[in-house]
Amino acid sequence: MTSLRSALPLLFLLSLPALAADPLPSWNDGLSKKQIVDFVQAVTVEGSKDYVKPAERIAVFDNDGTLWTEQPAYFEVLFAFDEIKRLAPQHPDWATTQPFQAVLEGDHQALAATGMQGLLKIIGATHTGISTEAFIDNAKAWLKQARHPKTGKPFDQMIYQPMLEMLDYLRSQQFKTYIVSGGDTAFMRAFAEVVYGVPPEQVIGTNFVTQYQLKDGNPQILRTAKLAHNDDGPGKPESIDAIIGRRPLLAFGNSDGDLQMLQWTAAGSGKRLMGLVHHTDAQREWAYDRNSQVGRLDKALDLARANGWIVVDMASDWRRIYPFEPAVQAKVQ
Repeated sequence: MTSLRSALPLLFLLSLPALAADPLPSWNDGLSKKQIVDFVQAVTVEGSKDYVKPAERIAVFDNDGTLWTEQPAYFEVLFAFDEIKRLAPQHPDWATTQPFQAVLEGDHQALAATGMQGLLKIIGATHTGISTEAFIDNAKAWLKQARHPKTGKPFDQMIYQPMLEMLDYLRSQQFKTYIVSGGDTAFMRAFAEVVYGVPPEQVIGTNFVTQYQLKDGNPQILRTAKLAHNDDGPGKPESIDAIIGRRPLLAFGNSDGDLQMLQWTAAGSGKRLMGLVHHTDAQREWAYDRNSQVGRLDKALDLARANGWIVVDMASDWRRIYPFEPAVQAKVQ
């Protein structure tokens, strides 16, 4: 029979708390990981001078380039292009009308020549004039069959494993996690709960004016072509203030479009954490910042370094980029 003395080591191991396990296994042991863990412990341990009540533990995250890849183009834009192709038989005039003709013919030069006005026409044609439910159904159908042009993976698998771990870690410590992004709210709601564990009511994005109506006796919410709110730049803290009603304790982004959200978070009293995902890994993902047409990171990078905000170096801080990849020891740049 095993003596009590010999059983003590086993009993000790069994008594260790579950939190002893690494909450961020896809992060290399470095400054970024330490700052995140130290911050969470500081604001969640009762008796700590920085303790924050659970109701006030608000964390906000950008989506494109922060939670999933945004290259070679924003995924919502690629969705809109594919929707133009799908809807083209219903609109024969698109074959000879720009910018639709350029999309249908794959003429990138002609499409670029239409500029922002052309893109807005494409977004209007694919995102409005239908009910919110129909639009979300369209987005879900696209996500099931569309594939990323570089990896061949479904777009909703092009998500960052380290950030998934961070979301889970925060929620395990009674943080409420929100997505605050420039993408269309309904588009993100098509996948956010399944992919990130973020429910629809905690997804905040760009919105079109909507109208309640009865169609064939059935109530629906119609998405009109009028923009209600652009959730980018200063629009992010504005929507946080209007919808959440609490200043976040933690904010993460990856571009200059997130700068005001980080500034708004930093301006609060008490301990706070602000962070940027810096795309530095050209081998496993992409390397870009100040001169990029997508996810430009310039002013926010300078301010982050000047203010001591976390700048996550993707190449050196992350052992794994995507969930479908094996974990490797990233080389320090």
